[in-house]
Amino acid sequence: VGNGSADVNQQTARNEIRDETAPLLPVKVEEEGFHEFNGASFSGAVFNLSTTIVGAGIMALPASIKMLGLIPGLLMIIFVALLTEASIDMLIRCSHQGKITSYGWLMGEAYGQWGRIALQASVVINNIGVMIVYMIIIGDVLSGTSSGGIHHRGILEGWFGAHLWNSRAIVLLVTTLFVFAPLVSFKRLDSLSYTSALSVALAVVFVVITAGIAIIKVINGTVAMPKLFPEIDDLSSVWKLFTAVPVLVTAYICHYNVHSIDNELEDKTQTKPIVRTSLALCSSVYIATSFFAYLLFGDGTLDDVLANFDSNLGIPFSSVFNDVVRVSYAAHVMLVFPIVFFALRLNLDGLLFPTSRHISYDNKRFTIITISLLVVIYTAAIFIPSIWDAFQFTGATAAVLIGFIFPAMVILRDPYGIATKRDKILAVTMIVLAVVSNSVALYSDAMNIFRRKEVLCT
Repeated sequence: VGNGSADVNQQTARNEIRDETAPLLPVKVEEEGFHEFNGASFSGAVFNLSTTIVGAGIMALPASIKMLGLIPGLLMIIFVALLTEASIDMLIRCSHQGKITSYGWLMGEAYGQWGRIALQASVVINNIGVMIVYMIIIGDVLSGTSSGGIHHRGILEGWFGAHLWNSRAIVLLVTTLFVFAPLVSFKRLDSLSYTSALSVALAVVFVVITAGIAIIKVINGTVAMPKLFPEIDDLSSVWKLFTAVPVLVTAYICHYNVHSIDNELEDKTQTKPIVRTSLALCSSVYIATSFFAYLLFGDGTLDDVLANFDSNLGIPFSSVFNDVVRVSYAAHVMLVFPIVFFALRLNLDGLLFPTSRHISYDNKRFTIITISLLVVIYTAAIFIPSIWDAFQFTGATAAVLIGFIFPAMVILRDPYGIATKRDKILAVTMIVLAVVSNSVALYSDAMNIFRRKEVLCT
């Protein structure tokens, strides 16, 4: 009797966790118009996952290569891609074994209510920060920016002059109402597969243009030999190398959308090939972007390489190429926005209403949360353009938790008894690498901010 009572209590506790961590997306919904959906396509899933990965981070990679040197930098891009595949594989194997349909539910199974809350809070912090940065980038590209006391004209200001209608507040408001609002109103991720394909294509346009300009300048002999290895003069230069790590580590964060994509597949065996195809595609884009942009701009590569396309490139029709690159990138970011927003809305809903029915069944809750998030993101992008420093801390930390530490923790807890010795060694290695690199990077970022403030004060 005692054992039977204990089993009942255990089952009750498990059911409570499952209630609190309800799937972030229904596997098959037979109402509200979803009954015609017969599963996402392989290509659609690849494009959605690739769009999740290739966001704004692509523009920071060339500066990381400049800091690390060409050879170590490119090797790091490949290494992090392999590490990301391993961490996603950990999540998928555990989820398929336990028939789990969300990352939050999986963390709930492994670590209870607080595990779920930690994951969902990390996704909310990471994604809301990412989308504020996306909106700031769109504002900078289209309306211009006056950071550092220097005014950089935006595309619209350059074409039509400065007017009220192309000011940052108006441009972002129009973008929010007529681009973001329609795209974030979809309840199924596969509905965004065509915009995701276009987003990836626009990233490829940037790579092709950059590669073309770099090759022309190489032929003309106007490109200097790139730095193959980092310059290490003293201990401070070693510490500085670690500031490039968060950019590389967070370049592949897509874990919060993997379950949503997996849920929409008819054949679950396609998940691993989809992940591998997406990572191979994104790695190719990252390597090409980093190599050609660093080759093109050399030591003049800025932290956001997009800013390098604000000057004379030293080729005919330079201003035309500059505008094409900036417009295509702004459009790319606009199409990435709804993919990241999808996971933000689901996880915020899971935090606020853990026991309610799925948000896709509740139009009122869906609408209120969607509008509230858009208002918060728009307001922050308008009034808090200095979000970059804060995002260096919260964004980097939350992304590392989502991408490496939480998957490793799930494997170490091994709720379904599927982890091998190799899995556990890899999990411990991932945690150590993530914690050490992120701690050193945060310390270096903090020191740089304090030094900047000291210089400003003097």
